[in-house]
Amino acid sequence: MSEDGCFIRVGASAQPMTEAMIERLIARRQAVTLSTMPASRQNLTFEQLHIYYNEHGLTLNAQFADTLDLKSSDGAYNFLAYLLSDSNGASIKVARYAGTDKVDLVENEEYGYRCLITAVYRVLDKLEVENRTFAKITSRNRLERKLINAVALREAFVNAVVHNDYNLGWPVVEFFSDRVTITSTGGLVEGLSTEDFFSGRSMLRNRELMRVFKDVELVESLGSGMRRILNAYDRSVFEITPGFIIATFPYAEEFEQDMSEVDKKNERSLSEVGKKNERSLTTKRRGSKKIMNGVFNDSELKRIQPILNYLTTHETITPQGVRSLTGKSAATARRYLMLLCARGILESTGNTNSKTYSRKA
Repeated sequence: MSEDGCFIRVGASAQPMTEAMIERLIARRQAVTLSTMPASRQNLTFEQLHIYYNEHGLTLNAQFADTLDLKSSDGAYNFLAYLLSDSNGASIKVARYAGTDKVDLVENEEYGYRCLITAVYRVLDKLEVENRTFAKITSRNRLERKLINAVALREAFVNAVVHNDYNLGWPVVEFFSDRVTITSTGGLVEGLSTEDFFSGRSMLRNRELMRVFKDVELVESLGSGMRRILNAYDRSVFEITPGFIIATFPYAEEFEQDMSEVDKKNERSLSEVGKKNERSLTTKRRGSKKIMNGVFNDSELKRIQPILNYLTTHETITPQGVRSLTGKSAATARRYLMLLCARGILESTGNTNSKTYSRKA
């Protein structure tokens, strides 16, 4: 298995194969998958995975590790089990740069070291926070525009996670001053053409991971994600190389400031109303702070302060939003929300699987 012993036919002659060519042929002969890759440690627990399944009305029995292909043929936990365990060394990197290149790094966060599903939800929360909304008030209605199409952004990220080649690297999200990029390693699956890729045809690299993501409703039908992305953007947002698939979403521009005189007058009126409302809101916040000091003790207030700060400018919050604000587990986030409900700050709406918590008037 060297250049001296492996050759490839080129026209009428035989040329020595490079080391990379030999490695690719070996990889094709026996594909390395999440179920065949061994876990680096075996003392794994899966409490978070049980919670996600329970939230979707599913129960994992005592044989769940075999059912979900979390064990290799020798009975040991595989790399899929490692990714879905409560504690691991895996993480998804999210970086922010001040300009249009990678020279000035201003933020570098890692979402992981826990169940991959938890890491995915935390990054989705981060993307939602960063995807700000532009608004323009006209004489007839309010116009809104997202920085990036929210559906396409979510689908591109989830696809990057579920189709990533974890034998080579990890998905990366990078924010620049004019765009956001989502990179997955591994390129296209062997046998899948570029046309197949854009047509939504699927050849699964991580079949076992896809099954788990479908169970917890992070993905829907095969190929649907690409259709949603191409409904909002054209194919040019994707760059496909032998080693990577990079989705680049340019930021939308703010609304043009060529409003009619009626619109401008309306905008000035609304601005005055806005200032008045802001003064009223400031007064309410001061009063709210006094109330909070009487409702919660110092220990409770310290833990839930990020949630209270968020609620000063938002009417509703979700369990995923609490996890993003506090960095706590899903179970801890629910305890915080129950505490706020018990103290009369929030009230819950919706069923168990999709609860939303709103500020009480």
